[in-house]
Amino acid sequence: MNYSINHIFKPRRLLYYIQATEADITNMYLGIVPDIFNQYIDAFGTYDCPGIFRIRTDGNNMRVIGMEFRMDDPRVIYPANLEHIELSPSFMMGIDITSDISLDCAKVDSIIQEFKPQESAQNNWPYILKENFPKVVEVFTLENKNRIYVSAKTTEKSYNFIPETPQENTHEELYKKAYLDPITGYFNWNHIKPYLEGFGLKGIQDFAFVHFDVKDFKTLNEIYSHHIANNLLRRIAKKITEQDWIYQGARCDNDNFALMIKDMPDEEIREKLTDFFDSLSSLPEDPTYNIYFRCGVVPMRNSLLLSDRVPDGAKLVQKMGNKFNSTEIIFYTDKIHDEILWGKKIKTYLTTAIANDEFLVYLQPKYDINSEQIIGAEALVRWNYQKKGLLPPVKFIPYLEREGSIGKVDDIVLHKVCQYLRRWQEEGLPLHPISVNLSRKQLEKQNLIEHLTNIVDTYQIPHELIDFELTESATISNQIYMMSILAKLKEKGFKISIDDFGTGYSSLSMLTEMPLDTLKIDKSFVDGIDTDTDATKECTIVKCIISMAKELNFHCLAEGAETQKQIDKLRHFGCETIQGYYYSKPLPVEEYELKLKEK
Repeated sequence: MNYSINHIFKPRRLLYYIQATEADITNMYLGIVPDIFNQYIDAFGTYDCPGIFRIRTDGNNMRVIGMEFRMDDPRVIYPANLEHIELSPSFMMGIDITSDISLDCAKVDSIIQEFKPQESAQNNWPYILKENFPKVVEVFTLENKNRIYVSAKTTEKSYNFIPETPQENTHEELYKKAYLDPITGYFNWNHIKPYLEGFGLKGIQDFAFVHFDVKDFKTLNEIYSHHIANNLLRRIAKKITEQDWIYQGARCDNDNFALMIKDMPDEEIREKLTDFFDSLSSLPEDPTYNIYFRCGVVPMRNSLLLSDRVPDGAKLVQKMGNKFNSTEIIFYTDKIHDEILWGKKIKTYLTTAIANDEFLVYLQPKYDINSEQIIGAEALVRWNYQKKGLLPPVKFIPYLEREGSIGKVDDIVLHKVCQYLRRWQEEGLPLHPISVNLSRKQLEKQNLIEHLTNIVDTYQIPHELIDFELTESATISNQIYMMSILAKLKEKGFKISIDDFGTGYSSLSMLTEMPLDTLKIDKSFVDGIDTDTDATKECTIVKCIISMAKELNFHCLAEGAETQKQIDKLRHFGCETIQGYYYSKPLPVEEYELKLKEK
C-alpha cells in the first residue's frame, strides 16, 4: 500500500458532532456527508472538512461524525443545534492514502496498526511518535485521497526546539549568527521554522502563513545600488515589527520574507497585506520609483493540511504572480495545489510519454475564403496520455509551458510535420504550408535557428512549407532579440505568423518591423461579428485589422469561424483565409490526407 506521512499540530479546538449510525459511517466512507454539515464546509474557523472521529476518553470509545472549529472567536459561526466537546492541543500523525483504496472501520484500524513511520524516509519529525492506542482518530474522505490522522506522543526534545531570546550570560553572538539576518538585524528562516512545526507550544493557536518578495529586486540593485536595495529590506523588516497582526516574521533569503500572521477571513487578510505593501510602495531615495510585491498566502485551514509543507504551498502560489506593474496577493487553494501537482506529474512523466510516442499531431485545414479550397493547415498537438485517451490541450500545454518543458513537445510536432510532408511529397500529393507553434520558451533556446533548420533539413523539406507561428504575447519581452530571431528565420526561407493578434499588448509600431507573412485574427473578435449589422465594435476592429494587414502586405487569416454569417462578413471585409469549424475541425493526419487526395 502506498501512503505519505503528514505531521501537524492541532491547537485546542471544538468538535461539533452528531451521533452516527453504522449506515452514517458507511456513507461517510463513500464520501456522502450528512446535510447538516454542508453549510459549514470551507467556512471561516473550520479546521477541516467533515470526518469520522473516534475519541477515547475515560474508557469510552466515542465514534461520531463531526467537524472541528476554532475556539472563542466571535467571527466564527458555530453550529447551534449540535453537541460539541473540547479537544486538547496535540500533535497528530497523518497518513494520506490514494482514493482508490476503499475504507471501512476495520480497514482504518488495520492501516493504523501496520503504519510504521519510524521506518519511512518521509518521517522528518523523529521526535513525534505513534501512539499504540491513539486517543483521537480522524478519517477524512477527499476527492483524490483519503486522510487518516492519529494523535501522537512526543519526546521531551520537541518542547526544547524553539529558540529563546538571548538572556544575560548566554552566548549572544552565537544566537545572532544562528537566528538573525546580518543585513536587516531581523530574524532569519532558522528562527521562524520551529514556530511552524510546533506553533501551539508558544501560544500561537491559529495562523495564516505568508511568503512574499519584491518584484524586479535585481533591477533595483543594479540601478540604485546594493546600499539602497538593502535599505528597502531594512524598511520591510521594520514595518513587520510594527504590525500587531503579525506573530512572527523572517527574512529568508535575497528579497524573500516569511510571516506567521493572525488567521482572519480572506478579505481581511488581503486588506491588511494590501495596506502593508502600500506603505512600502515608494522608494524614499526616488519617490518616482514604484515598488511592487508578489505574495502567496496559505490560510489556517490549508496550513493545517500542508503542515511542514506550508512554506512550499505559499511559495508555489507566490510564483504564480506574473503581472508587471502591480502588487499581487494570491491565496493557496486545494485546486491550485492539485493543478501544481498535476503539472509536476506530467513533467516527470514527459520523457516516458515521448518514448512511448504518446503525442499525436492533428491538422486543422486553412481554406481560401473565395475558392473554398485547402491552402494549408495548422499542426495541433494532442496527448494520448498513457495510451488511455486524448487529454484536452488545456490539461497539459499550460503546465508544460509553466514548467519549461514545452520545447520538447514543439520539436516532436515539427519532426512529425516534416515526416508527413516528406511522405506526401513522395506520393505526389498537393503540398501546402503547415504552421507549427513556436513557444516562448523555445524562443529562448540557444542556437534556435540552427536547431530548427537542422530538423527541417533532415527530411529535405523546402523551408517555405514550414510556417512558424508565435503568439503576440511572446513578442513583448526583449523585442530586439525577438526581431533578430524572426529576421533570421525569414532569411532561411521559413514563413512567420502571429497568432491571437489583438489579445496582447505589443506596440502596433512593432508590426512595421516584423518580417511577417500572416496576421491571424483571434477567435474572440470573430465571435463578435456573428450579427445582422456591421455597426458593432467587433466588426470595426476586424475591418481595421484586415485593412491594416493589407496595407502592410501581410496575409490575413481569421480563426474560429463557425457560421455562414461570419464567413460572409469576413469575405466582405476582405479577409483571405479561414481556419475554423465552419470548414473543418482539427483532423487526424489520415483524414487530412484524404482531403488532399480528393483535391
